This record gives sequence, C-alpha cells and structure tokens, in this order.
Amino acid sequence: MKYRFSRYAALAGALAIAFTVDTAANHNWSKYHWAKSTAVLSLQVGDNVGSQWDQYLDEAIFDWNTSAVLDLRQVTGGADPDVCEPTAGRIEACNAAYGDNGWLGIAQIWIASGNHISQAVTKLNDTYFNTATYNTPAWRRLVTCQEIAHDFGLDHQDERFNNTNLGSCMDYTNDPDGGAGGAASDDLSNEHPNQHDFDQLIAIYGHSDSGSTGPGKPGGGGGGGRPARPEAAEWGRLVRSNANNRVQVFERDLGNGNRVITHVFWANFEEDSHRH
Repeated sequence: MKYRFSRYAALAGALAIAFTVDTAANHNWSKYHWAKSTAVLSLQVGDNVGSQWDQYLDEAIFDWNTSAVLDLRQVTGGADPDVCEPTAGRIEACNAAYGDNGWLGIAQIWIASGNHISQAVTKLNDTYFNTATYNTPAWRRLVTCQEIAHDFGLDHQDERFNNTNLGSCMDYTNDPDGGAGGAASDDLSNEHPNQHDFDQLIAIYGHSDSGSTGPGKPGGGGGGGRPARPEAAEWGRLVRSNANNRVQVFERDLGNGNRVITHVFWANFEEDSHRH
C-alpha cells in the first residue's frame, strides 16, 4: 500500500505545482458551479449511504442549507453504492468498502457546458473508515461535509494538515474535532462549515444563469461515462496537488467538451503504515 501511494506521490511531484490556499483568498473550485435561474440553488442529494453514515449525511445537508443560496434536498438514492454511478441533475452520496486504494473520500463532478456542473457524486471509503484511525464521528463528519461541498463547487480554505484549525470542514487537519492533541490546545473543530464558507457560496451563486442544471433540467446529462471503482489512471491526468500530495485533483476528458473532475482526499500513510 505504501508503494502504491509512493507512485502517486511521484506522479504529483512530476506533474503538479504544490500550493497552499490562503484563507483570505476565494475558495471556489475553479469556478465550477451548478447553473441556476433563481436566487437559490435547489439541488437533490441522493442518499445511498448505510446506517453508519446517515447521521453525517443528514448533518452535512443541514449545515450547508444554512447558506442563503442553497436548498439541498435529501432524496432516495438512485445509485448502486459499490459503483456510485451519477444521476443527471443531482448529487449521489455513497459509501462502500472501495478497497485498500489509498483514499478516504472522493468528490467527482461532470462538466458538460463551460464551468457548469451537470451531475456529481460523493464516495466514502469504508475500507479506511472501519479502521481505528478514521472510525470516529469527527473524521466521518469532516470528510462528508467536505466532499458534499466539492460537489457544488466549493474548495478548501487551507490545505495544511498540521497548522491551527480554522473551524471549517473546508480546512484540512489531522485533528478534526480540535482541542487538545492538535496544533493548539484550543483548536477549533473542523467538522462543520464556517462563515467564510457561506460568504464564498454567495460569491459563487450570487448570479443567475440562462439555463439550469438543477433537478428536472439535467443540462447535458454529464457527457456520458460511468465511474467504476476508481484508480488514478481512470481519473485521467493529475492537474493539482498540495505540498504533501494528500490532496489531489484529476481531470478526464470525455470528449465533445465534457469532462469529469475528481477531487481526492488521501489517507495519512505515515500514521497508518503499520496497518499495511
């Protein structure tokens, strides 16, 4: 397992420029967003998660609905969790034991027209969340909150794991619940969004589009393609990586102007290497 990750790390070093997100900067994900023609984006989230994840998906939807420009509506899932195929016009959220492949969670978005998202999935890897390191409410809450947010175009506030928490699930950390044991004894929890996230959502969705890619108006149908159990080669080319290669973005060209973008949250192999 360490060998597999080392190959990904080497690829990142060769192809990507490491970067750190300044908390004062915009943290939209490359201007990707769902098209909307109303003041509030109404977006369905398909529930394909098991009982051990229900609480965290419910909380993520509740948290993000605090935004003045989002209306996320949880609906019965339309995907096989083992594959987590997308549904045009909405997000599908899934969990399964996706294997000892290195990632905790991924968010995938299909771009069918310019920067408009046409469908999206969140996948949570039980292979790691069933281990002692990650089988905690704080880790489950952080990753669910973050991957769902990527699916509507939000990126990270900060991508350093060992600095003081910002109090946002869009801030990477090795100590998601904060407090003693992290970078500071009074670290904030990174399990929920903060005001900076909500301000950014207003910046992203503070305009209307001529069309809509919300439920009922799929806006391109995702350009075809169906995700399988992913490995790096299936995600396409590496387009972005953070300093320690634990955060990476891949892009796959589906033809005819359609793309699928995959955001990967890798597990911490230095902490977990004793298990492999």
